[in-house]
Amino acid sequence: MALGIDAPRVGLLSVGEEATKGNELTREAHRLLKTSPVSFIGNVEARDVYSGRADVIVCDGFTGNVALKISEGFAELIEAELSSTFTMRVGSLLTRRVLRQFHRRVDYSEYGGAPLLGVSGVTIVGHGRSSAKAVRNGVAMAYRFATEGVVERVEQDIAAANAGSRTA
Repeated sequence: MALGIDAPRVGLLSVGEEATKGNELTREAHRLLKTSPVSFIGNVEARDVYSGRADVIVCDGFTGNVALKISEGFAELIEAELSSTFTMRVGSLLTRRVLRQFHRRVDYSEYGGAPLLGVSGVTIVGHGRSSAKAVRNGVAMAYRFATEGVVERVEQDIAAANAGSRTA
């Protein structure tokens, strides 16, 4: 259980929902995820990133970084636009709660970073322009992952999956 989710729904970011969509790396990742013990829901498209359809979205580092940068830029644009005119400021007052919730969902500093899997130990990768709040939240995430034994559970799950694939 990481971040309070026992069996996170895992989606693979691709250009279409069909297993045949995407480049060779994406298609191979789909094949591997489909046979893994995770709760794989299949491919998800960019429009699904904020829908809540998947709890975890897997992609290569380049694609993930582009998706994050677009999200950051969009959130900043919305904030700037909503304070640009009197009418927009009034509108933002009326939608303040919803906008605050959305901002928390896309604000990297709320999470502090993302776990880097594949290393022996807890590693949280933070944003290059992390604020004090982001660093604090990244340290808190690392602490939770360490005390909840997330790395050990991932290792056990991978070992169990490998043992199962050898016997099949």
